[in-house]
Amino acid sequence: MSKHTRTRPRAAALAAAAVLLTAAGCGGTDPGAGDSAGGSGGGTLVIGATGKLPNLDTVIGGAGFEGKRLLSFQIYEGLTRYELLKDTNRPPQITGALAESWQVAPDRLTWTFTLRKGVTFQDGTPFDADAVLFNLHRYLDTASPEYTDALGAAAKEYAGDIAAYRKTDDTHIELVTTAPNGHFPEDLAHVLIASPTAVRKSGTKDFAQHPVGTGPFGFVSQTEGQQVELAANRTYWRGAPRLDRLIVKALPDPAARTAALRSGGVNWIEYPNPDDLDSLKAAGAQILTNSYDHLWYWILDTGKGPWADVRVRQAANYAIDRQAVAGNLLHGTADPAFQAAPRATAAYDPTGDRYSHDPAKARQLLADAGYPNGFTTSVTVPTGGSGNLLPVPITEALQRDLAAVGIKVEIRTTDWTTLIGAEAKGQVALGSDAIAQSTTLFQSEALLPLFVGSNSPFWTGHYASPKVDSLIASAAANPDPTARQAAYRTALRQVTEDAPWLFVVNDRNPRALAPTVHGLVQPQSWFLDLTTVRVGK
Repeated sequence: MSKHTRTRPRAAALAAAAVLLTAAGCGGTDPGAGDSAGGSGGGTLVIGATGKLPNLDTVIGGAGFEGKRLLSFQIYEGLTRYELLKDTNRPPQITGALAESWQVAPDRLTWTFTLRKGVTFQDGTPFDADAVLFNLHRYLDTASPEYTDALGAAAKEYAGDIAAYRKTDDTHIELVTTAPNGHFPEDLAHVLIASPTAVRKSGTKDFAQHPVGTGPFGFVSQTEGQQVELAANRTYWRGAPRLDRLIVKALPDPAARTAALRSGGVNWIEYPNPDDLDSLKAAGAQILTNSYDHLWYWILDTGKGPWADVRVRQAANYAIDRQAVAGNLLHGTADPAFQAAPRATAAYDPTGDRYSHDPAKARQLLADAGYPNGFTTSVTVPTGGSGNLLPVPITEALQRDLAAVGIKVEIRTTDWTTLIGAEAKGQVALGSDAIAQSTTLFQSEALLPLFVGSNSPFWTGHYASPKVDSLIASAAANPDPTARQAAYRTALRQVTEDAPWLFVVNDRNPRALAPTVHGLVQPQSWFLDLTTVRVGK
């Protein structure tokens, strides 16, 4: 069983405050910031991330949405982007990035994008229609010298719907989809555009070591998977960021992240250990949260054994005290998830919070299903990683709740990369009956069928519902976002009823910042716009 570090006594907290306040002040005067980075005086932001850092070649990534949030979206842009600085009380809308506008033809298949003029890559070369074609060839054309299977596989999630593409002139691109796709502009925020000159210069094999995009921060150096340093792009088309430098460090251990913030080794940490929040606040740290599209859950193997019975899956959902997990274990940094749709999405049903904590009802359902004495099962749990909160302690709490109604759970741990790598192949790491993980369902609508669709290449616990498939397909084809969300709500209501998952919590995206970090806007999103952030007194 894991043990958690409890809040320090007041004297220790005050001592820690002095260290944090002193060290945090150093973050804004880091040698290597200032003139050598462009001279804006915005200082150096050093972020402690929760897992390994991504491969920096555009769409390959590999570190979940945290890697995309902190690095990929800082270096690169797509034709569109999330508007993250406006209206933090609702999920972000899609707006123009490398395309300033677009329209879809009456056939609902042909999209024309008007490209933004005057944009340059971080290497000084111009962005134009040929740059878009080059990148699409690299992702979709197996005959392209820059194509690789890794790029093709990674791009398929968001660009796999593109059947044809061409430029009509230097500032217009025409994209044709295989079927009507109402969320196509959102998909294209993830189809990142690299400098053709830089790719040709380094070669696709080595481009991850020398990435160049059009984003607000340009590449400086990296220790692969462990630390990446970026510098402000002073010619960024939206205006130069206020920071001079951005450094992201991989610190998967929560205690190590907290220690780094206290010592001044970093001035921002993703997902602080909830047990440390009070002492961090006492030390002067800022704790920011906001709801967003997030679900921490177990995917149950509905294809065999007890989990094949919907009554057993519903029983497990009634057995767990998700309110205690959110309040006592996570100290309010998450909300209990009583249904499939995350709270901070338009698909959330305010009347659909079905699974209260009801052990008696759980036992009755188990008895009705033929398991009056319960059963034994197993779950594979990541030890950390993007959006995974405190995965092992949460699972241990669920293990106790489930044991109380007769479901005995063996916990098997692995690293996040191994878990999602196996899942992408349709497998379960360590061969368990369930996996624990976090995900987004609507931050990118293209992902929804991968998690609940009958024909997903991912491991979905063998869940299949023709009704859900039909609802998602009809929703995805509709360009009207209100109609799409209504159909998604109906689909997720059915998923809640079918209970292929153990719904646990919705994260509130907590992060701890030193008192010298200013200007962050915390949206209802996995992603962040760092152009407004500065470090200093």
